[in-house]
Amino acid sequence: MYVREIQESRTAPVEKGTPLQGTWTKAFEEVDLLSVHRPYPFPLPRAVKGSRIKEWESFIIQDDRYVLQARLCNLKYYRTAFVLMYDKETKERLEFKKTIPGGWWNLPRFPDNSSVDSRSLGFFFRAHSWLDAERITLELDIKPRGRRPAFTAHLTLELGTETATPMAVSLLFSERRNMCAYKTLAAVRGNVVSGGRHIYFDPATTSGLFCDFKGYYPYRMRCTWCAGMGFDERNRRFGFALGENQAREPYRNNENALWVNGRLTPLPPVKITRNGGRESDWVIQDTEGMVDLNFTPKQPRRDARNLVLFNSDYENPLGVFNGAVVNTDGEALEVCNLWGICEKIYLRV
Repeated sequence: MYVREIQESRTAPVEKGTPLQGTWTKAFEEVDLLSVHRPYPFPLPRAVKGSRIKEWESFIIQDDRYVLQARLCNLKYYRTAFVLMYDKETKERLEFKKTIPGGWWNLPRFPDNSSVDSRSLGFFFRAHSWLDAERITLELDIKPRGRRPAFTAHLTLELGTETATPMAVSLLFSERRNMCAYKTLAAVRGNVVSGGRHIYFDPATTSGLFCDFKGYYPYRMRCTWCAGMGFDERNRRFGFALGENQAREPYRNNENALWVNGRLTPLPPVKITRNGGRESDWVIQDTEGMVDLNFTPKQPRRDARNLVLFNSDYENPLGVFNGAVVNTDGEALEVCNLWGICEKIYLRV
């Protein structure tokens, strides 16, 4: 069975100008990738180095009826804010997105108690990481527009519930360029008001996955990622986050994880493939017998942009997972019609 070394906690993913590689179970106290000495073969001004760092934070929250996805992304040349709310019963879908030129704000360097927000006309999005108090909060306030109703949300990941164990990784793209990720799965409490409806998310039945990514991603960035969460037959909260990217030595360290009642299992590298077109099933498997999943899209979504300086192709379907994942005890968890998302990203910026 696959086993990954969990290293002793570090204050930062960079030491004496050199990026680290490894897996930890505690967030870094500071993430400052500009402290890497010469990430490129030739010296660059600090502002130019900063323009090569891509970063984003995302939430995936769901109970037995609703799925909420929210993401803030800073590509330095432009920023995006995205919110999606889906009703599994009625198949009603609300989607909000903003694209803002420039990258004048950065995601927090100090995750213990910090926040980032995006404000524009009729749109407010704030993510507040308060790890010292064992909580991460998402606030949304979106004004109505046309047939789209107003949307307000205040949701909190309660990290103290079930003593959620996070995962932090630093992965290398080259000797001097790395990416960092922090992920945690926890119970969620909060409220959403939209279209005259008040929706309460009960922590006993609601789970949320929070992810924070920062890195010197390649100029042509390619990655595939998926996540799902829910409860198993024994009513244990579980969820997984699996990705395939351009990092080196994925067997030694990667961003793949499984949580069961807050307990973390680092998972091996996976291959994510599709045998047909964009609406065909996704197959997620490893070579260790710990991940064998099939994802069936139910709500396809694609956003493609082809500009002279920038090019992107982003697929982000909602759907259901079937199959099995194995935890660190060798126990196979059956996954049956578990809602979640997949993402396939190509980005040239």
